[in-house]
Amino acid sequence: MKLSATEFREEKNKAITLLGMSGVGKTFLSNILRNSDWFHYSGDYRIGSRYLNEPILDNIKKQAMQVPFLRELLRSDSIYITNNIAFENLAIMSTFLGKIGDPELGGLSLEEFKRRQKLFYDAEYAAMFDVPEFMLKAREIYGLDHFVNDAGGSLCEFDDESVIEMLAENSLILYIQANDADEKRLIERATAAPKPMYYRAQYLDEQLEIYMQENNLEYVSMIVPDDFVRWVFPRLFYARIPRYESIAKQYGYTIKTEDLYQIKNETDFLQLVEKSLNEQNPSF
Repeated sequence: MKLSATEFREEKNKAITLLGMSGVGKTFLSNILRNSDWFHYSGDYRIGSRYLNEPILDNIKKQAMQVPFLRELLRSDSIYITNNIAFENLAIMSTFLGKIGDPELGGLSLEEFKRRQKLFYDAEYAAMFDVPEFMLKAREIYGLDHFVNDAGGSLCEFDDESVIEMLAENSLILYIQANDADEKRLIERATAAPKPMYYRAQYLDEQLEIYMQENNLEYVSMIVPDDFVRWVFPRLFYARIPRYESIAKQYGYTIKTEDLYQIKNETDFLQLVEKSLNEQNPSF
């Protein structure tokens, strides 16, 4: 959605989609807006609570069935398992997504890893197409006029542009661009605590081949899961930047992390958006 600053200011039902790497500040900003009566739609929460809920629980049950005490309780329906996913705690979804490599170190086989990656892709696709419905729910059920779509960092990985086109038709896309210091911080954080990630299938195959050649590994099962994530994260980070920038250039706008972190309330945010629209809308 391309708007002038005036059009944005006068929009009765403002809708924003936040785009950028995990950790860049999307949820930080969403929480500020939620405190000002914006509806906060978390893509990752929707994925975990709706579209991956059953696969997540099946995975937990498989692990529980390996413990004799829990196995008997599950078989007799004496206990049940549910997930407690929350906007601020998506660990259970990360655990399901997993890491590739040595099973003795908690790694997944290539086949199982790709299966879960495909499930996540399909889930994120569906969750993004739920956005218009939740925009309507926000107004009709909760009485909230404004909407922020806190999208996952992998949104840029869709080769099917219909997702982005749909979001652009229904919301103002804002790409949060990290400066050099923030890029370094995000990479250092990922290195210190490597987390599961989504990779496009072709990109994963390419990077696995390079990694295994560099480390003289013959089989995927020889990969140390955390080592691969540490190695691949900076490469993935910089591979995603031009994809984010392309989306912002064609469909939306860019705000910088140094400006984002100065935001304290809704007014600050709206002023930043209007400033960005004025600077990036030469035709208006």
